[in-house]
Amino acid sequence: MTTGISFDALREHAVASLFQHLSDTCVGLLIVDREARIAWLGERYAELLGNPVNPLGKPVEEVIPHSQMRRVVETGQPNLLDLMEVGERVFVVTRLPLRDAEGTLIGAIGFALFDRAEHLRPLVTKYQALQEELSRTRRELALERRAKYSFSQLIGVSEAMNEVKRLGRRAARMDSTVLLLGETGTGKELLAHAIHATSPRARRPLVGLNVAAIPENLLEAELFGVAPGAYTGADRRLREGKFQLADGGTLFLDEIGDMPLALQTKLLRVLQEREVEPLGSNRMIPVDVRIIAATSRDLAAMVRDGGFRADLYYRLNIVPIMLPPLRDRPEDIEGIAAAILDRLSGRFGEPPRELDEGAVAALRAHTWPGNVRELHNVLERVMALSDDLLLTAAHIDRVLPVAPPAPPARAPAPPAGSPVRSLSDIIRETERAAILAALKEADGVKVKAAELLGISRASLYERLQAIGLSGDAGRRGR
Repeated sequence: MTTGISFDALREHAVASLFQHLSDTCVGLLIVDREARIAWLGERYAELLGNPVNPLGKPVEEVIPHSQMRRVVETGQPNLLDLMEVGERVFVVTRLPLRDAEGTLIGAIGFALFDRAEHLRPLVTKYQALQEELSRTRRELALERRAKYSFSQLIGVSEAMNEVKRLGRRAARMDSTVLLLGETGTGKELLAHAIHATSPRARRPLVGLNVAAIPENLLEAELFGVAPGAYTGADRRLREGKFQLADGGTLFLDEIGDMPLALQTKLLRVLQEREVEPLGSNRMIPVDVRIIAATSRDLAAMVRDGGFRADLYYRLNIVPIMLPPLRDRPEDIEGIAAAILDRLSGRFGEPPRELDEGAVAALRAHTWPGNVRELHNVLERVMALSDDLLLTAAHIDRVLPVAPPAPPARAPAPPAGSPVRSLSDIIRETERAAILAALKEADGVKVKAAELLGISRASLYERLQAIGLSGDAGRRGR
């Protein structure tokens, strides 16, 4: 259905109507020519300005001293929202360039929208709330990216740990790449935090990334960031990677030995050129980042086997620090255990616990394959299971993992000429011997026997039935 009016005519009516509406509702309206001379001044605006004499043709600043209309006609850019003082009053104003039909700049128009800030209060309130939320988030992120540990928390009096602390403090004074080596649970992350906290970069971010915890297809984006719209579903803004987030500070790459070969090449380039290329971008972004890498794997052996790039290894292995396993420094166990108990007591709000000589001896006798992390786990279990303030060897032995039963003796080879037994019979007999050995070790307690065998109690019952052992076998403890 047509209204009988052309689009051009409709547009002209809309412009005229809008101009008239603004003229009627605004506090003031002003038009200047290409030289910023007043071409028209609305009556209400003139009254607000004290009814200046013959304003037409005068430079706008002579009539309105703080006007920014000249900047609009000089730049051709609008000034959509501004505050302007006129005497003791403050006006909210909008300034727009004026162009002719060919697009040539011919002047500018200004609207004094209102003279009371109350009209902007909802907008200002929302803006302030967003600013406060942004500031709070930035403060929280800054706290998260600070070093949480220092050298004082590297507990140990052994010669090996004294050497680790000496090398760590020396590395902190330098800006070279550090490679932390050692078994899992030896405190590599703690040492990385201590090095950063003592370095000149301490006031800048410490950003950590566990390489082994990120799927391979996401690792590149995590490290180097993603350009706007790099792929379907990608953010329309630049998503910064860990290198950009750590700019000026330290990037801790844990389990670096698990990095795919393809990404090793890109990481090497970043270390050499000190610039990153976000995923889906052709632009290089300079970064100033100190790298601390850590691994529990033998990188030198991986280089020999082709599982890790030799050039990247040499680039990382500038300041290598080997953290000794806990079993190699038994003299440190008592101090570490005491510190862990103090932290746990504070966390749980319980009285402090002490270790007697027997408990210390029990801890030192264990091999600690999980190192300090395993020691923490054992002591937390002790506290969870006992209210005693003095911990003894009995408390420790109760929660230490039980060594698996020795494998059954290998059956002697059948004499020559004897019939060959089926593989299923051999497996059945071996399984039967293993279950009987576990039940004997567990004193007939089936739950414990299942733990020793690494299976569930239900699976143990199924195997007992399958190999023909009576359900009465080791009935104690069910």
